[in-house]
Amino acid sequence: MRYLLNPLHLFPKALILVLGLVLALPAAAQMRVVATTPSLGMLANAIGGEHVDVRVLAPADRDVHYLDARPSYMAAMRRADLLMEVGAGLEEGWLPAALRGSANPTINEGRPGHFRAADFLELRESITVSGPNMGHVHAEGNPHFTIDPLRMATLAEALAERMGQLQPAQATYFAEQASSLAERLNSEAEQLAARVTPGQRYVAYHEDLDYLSEWLPVEVVGYLEPVPGIPPTARHLRELTSSLSGTDGRVLYAVFQPERGARYLQEQLGWSVYPLPLEPAQPTLDSYLSLLAQWADVFIEN
Repeated sequence: MRYLLNPLHLFPKALILVLGLVLALPAAAQMRVVATTPSLGMLANAIGGEHVDVRVLAPADRDVHYLDARPSYMAAMRRADLLMEVGAGLEEGWLPAALRGSANPTINEGRPGHFRAADFLELRESITVSGPNMGHVHAEGNPHFTIDPLRMATLAEALAERMGQLQPAQATYFAEQASSLAERLNSEAEQLAARVTPGQRYVAYHEDLDYLSEWLPVEVVGYLEPVPGIPPTARHLRELTSSLSGTDGRVLYAVFQPERGARYLQEQLGWSVYPLPLEPAQPTLDSYLSLLAQWADVFIEN
């Protein structure tokens, strides 16, 4: 006796086979991003979401000027699809060596996989002095713009475009995320600035806090360093104290910088002293926004 096969009997098996094939397909590969600082890592995470895997090289409490080209940095960069650096000479003491050691042509300078943030922004002028042993020389401008949410908002748009070039299927998503991020950063900056009484003055240890005066109504009136990268001298501190005598202000310095000069001004002028982190503890938007509030709180009168 002959039996005719009922196609309906085969349907469950066919469905199982199709589902198995779908599940076996690899998920879209994440873009592997290496960022030199947590704030740059924040941008990549906020824009890329689940489409990126972000590794940050510099710890949040370290001076990015003075890192070493560690083998672990080279290993991370060897697998990277995109390398993000601040640029303008900030990482020049160690990043070129780490880049050479990574042997990854995809992220070499001039390639789409190398994103130099300073190239997309107008920078404040940096104090530079010619001659030997004259500290940090940033001819392109002050590279410490990551404390300025307005510039970070501008940078988000540029980064989204670059990420879209590397992963075209997600280009629209990246652009939308960057637009939302820029709106959030600009809004937070505006709200915090509105809470600060205008005209307040501050002395910074280094140029790394200059950009506070770009989004808050405050003014930097001096530096504990005689020139960027040169530790405070007794003579310079005396001259600085003399020039500021009889005025009000605050003294700010990064948590990794020595406090001696700041305490001297506190004793001589009676100014309040604030050690501050320069980078978010984590490369996330929430952590960065928390840091913005911490910077603004220095100038908000309770």
